[in-house]
Amino acid sequence: MNKYLYIMMIPVVIYYLVFHYAPMYGALIAFKDYSPMKGIMGSDWVGFRHFADFFGSYYFRRILLNTITISFYTLIFEFPAPIILALLINEVRHKAFKRVAQTITYMPYFISLVVICGIITDFTNADGIINRIFVWMGYDGQAMLQKPELFRPIYILSEIWQRIGWESIIYIAALMGIDQEQYEAARMDGASRFKQIFHITLPGIMPTIAIMMILRMGNLLNVGFEKIILLYNPITYVTSDVISSFVYRKGLLEFGWSYSSAVGLFNSVINLILLITANYVSRRLNESSLW
Repeated sequence: MNKYLYIMMIPVVIYYLVFHYAPMYGALIAFKDYSPMKGIMGSDWVGFRHFADFFGSYYFRRILLNTITISFYTLIFEFPAPIILALLINEVRHKAFKRVAQTITYMPYFISLVVICGIITDFTNADGIINRIFVWMGYDGQAMLQKPELFRPIYILSEIWQRIGWESIIYIAALMGIDQEQYEAARMDGASRFKQIFHITLPGIMPTIAIMMILRMGNLLNVGFEKIILLYNPITYVTSDVISSFVYRKGLLEFGWSYSSAVGLFNSVINLILLITANYVSRRLNESSLW
């Protein structure tokens, strides 16, 4: 009977073997002075030279600090947002309003990232709608994406706007699995809605929150470089340049394949350590873990 399940797994296994495990062979170039003419195996072995160059470079502290800062702020502000939205939608009793609210919040996720970044750029220009509102309120207009101190707030707010509806789906699904008799018993005992949320709803979806947190920690340093590349500029590098965007510039624009691979491998190792640590902590605290 399980053979059909195994057959269904074959495309998934092939996908991961071809696009996730096979490319690991290319990580060898991080330890070599890679030349396309010589190939991976024919290139000279240099050991940890590229890692040492990266750790000793001027950019190391800056891009590591930017990556950690943006990742931390995103985790603090963006991760709870879909949970809060799911709780709010769950409390709405008007079904038509609930469907409309869900549809509106889902929509930004399906808009092309290029279009999203174009909207952000237009809205934050000196003559954009946001600056026009500020001018109307008596403030001076400014090209907001040209200000290093404004890049992180713009990035994080746009992440919340773009992802809050889509990421709330899994929490809404978890909320639907909570036994409704618990709410009925709580109401009979005189529990208010807030008490029902804190004593029934949140504990009911806590395993889901824990799993999502573990997955997020495993990608903590993988800041969405596509959006950053589309929004940043040399003026804002001081606060916007992260590991992934640095790898993009060094690897694809400056053809430093080995150096960029070393930086990317360092990023992946840190993410793996964070994933294992988060899984261990979650398993010890609430017995919810990936393995």
